[in-house]
Amino acid sequence: MIMLLQKLKIRPISLLTFNLLLAIWLGVFLNIAFYEKLQSLTPYTGIKAGLFVTASVLVVVALYNFIFQLFNWKWTAKPIAIALVFIGGFASYAVSTLGVLITSDQVQNLMQTDMAEARDTWSWHLVVWTLGMTVLPIIAILMVKLKSEPIVGQLLKKVIASVVSLAMVGGLLFVFYVDFAAIFRENRDLKGMISPQNMIASFASYYKKKAPKENLPLVTYGEDATMQKTDASKLPKLMVLVVGETARAENFSLNGYSKNTNPKLSKQDIINFSQVSSCGTATAVSVPCMFSGMPREDYDESLANHREGLLDIAKRAGYQVTWIDNNSGCKGTCDRVEEFKIPEPIQKKWCKDEECFDDILIDSLKAYLATIPKDDTRPHLVVLHQMGSHGPAYYKRVPPQYKVFKPTCDTNAIQGCSRDELLNSYDNTLLYTDYVLDSLIETLKTATQYETGLWYLSDHGESTGESGMYLHGAPYAIAPSQQTHVPMLMWFSDTWKQQAQKQMSCLSQQRQKELSQDNLFPTMLSLLDVKTKVIDPKNDMLATCSNP
Repeated sequence: MIMLLQKLKIRPISLLTFNLLLAIWLGVFLNIAFYEKLQSLTPYTGIKAGLFVTASVLVVVALYNFIFQLFNWKWTAKPIAIALVFIGGFASYAVSTLGVLITSDQVQNLMQTDMAEARDTWSWHLVVWTLGMTVLPIIAILMVKLKSEPIVGQLLKKVIASVVSLAMVGGLLFVFYVDFAAIFRENRDLKGMISPQNMIASFASYYKKKAPKENLPLVTYGEDATMQKTDASKLPKLMVLVVGETARAENFSLNGYSKNTNPKLSKQDIINFSQVSSCGTATAVSVPCMFSGMPREDYDESLANHREGLLDIAKRAGYQVTWIDNNSGCKGTCDRVEEFKIPEPIQKKWCKDEECFDDILIDSLKAYLATIPKDDTRPHLVVLHQMGSHGPAYYKRVPPQYKVFKPTCDTNAIQGCSRDELLNSYDNTLLYTDYVLDSLIETLKTATQYETGLWYLSDHGESTGESGMYLHGAPYAIAPSQQTHVPMLMWFSDTWKQQAQKQMSCLSQQRQKELSQDNLFPTMLSLLDVKTKVIDPKNDMLATCSNP
């Protein structure tokens, strides 16, 4: 490699050659996973399949080469090339090793990721990839010399190269039109695999459509919210909503999974809902969506960013609403309610390197309850946001005593682990969540001055290598069930159940019913005895039964 670089330094090359080499590097070497995917989607085999893939490679290379004729000049070629190699290298890593499709939603996840989560993505596999696919090409770009050429001759070469490139693109698309049309019509998100255009286009889309709109006036919602009058002798309610992270329903033994990932919850008197789907495949989408009051089909992210939601309405009705976070924030849903500051001793007990075990939520709930004055008769809604099963560093989410399923994948380079190792590490996070939820329930059992309840609902699921996909964030239309099928369960104290027997019966009847995160907003308000016109009875689980 060094000798090659030295030769390149000694022998200047033309801008035409530079552009072609750059197009080949970006179009071929950074997109091998894309061509493999194309090959799997084509109906051809043998030589025909090879010809189709070759044509696809030539189309991408020729298209990049055409673009470079427009933008790459002697004074701009190297900066543009370095930027594209840098962006393309990391995009290609995500696509090639994790099976991730680069979309505006993935960019949104990236922009809202904190440093602790970012560190979890680094691995020796990424370092090696970065050196080979990013650092060395950039060094080569810096060392190469470009020939000085007369502007007229350079323009003529650019025109010829542009014509040849466009002719190649047009000719190959014409010959294989039926094949390309059929594949891309049915797989519209394939473009998310082509680096570096996937990252550039997704960033542009994010800033155009997805970025939070600043200085927009707050839209009030549910202004008529009031708390239904109840018997004066009735205890106030204390509801704990646990927002799970990256848990998928199919790995809950409560839903029939072969490993016993719910040994403690299975002994609690809970209502488990086995057929629940998420609003999105990433926290940045699902969390605002489930609190917004908008169903997934009609979800408007820009409106959700500046409109009141579930927590605002509960607060208006008279609830003391508190958010306790062990993740990367509430994504705007808790901006206008109290956020509990976790005491420093609790942080020191459960946190290391800016990451905390979910035990911190158990102790924080106890600490929060201890702060409530004895003469405070207000009802309370407490939201706990888990770290849960957030990947890829599943092994870091679990204290040693909960690493029960072995062997485990003790690295964040999960694509290098065996199937069993990866699943064991992921299942251990669910086993730990089982313990956390059970401990929260036991804590609520001691709060006898309230009618207590707990509702657990994960934000989205996770892929662990199925069909070559890892992590989450796939476009919803093509997302596998592992990313959209989420666990949900409820627990209520004996006092609550005695006061609302019909509600309990109604909820129990829906254990196997197809539900979604759309049900959270209206059902939670109904459980809290909040009345407002914005409650959609179609999604209110308590409205499906007569006189619940």
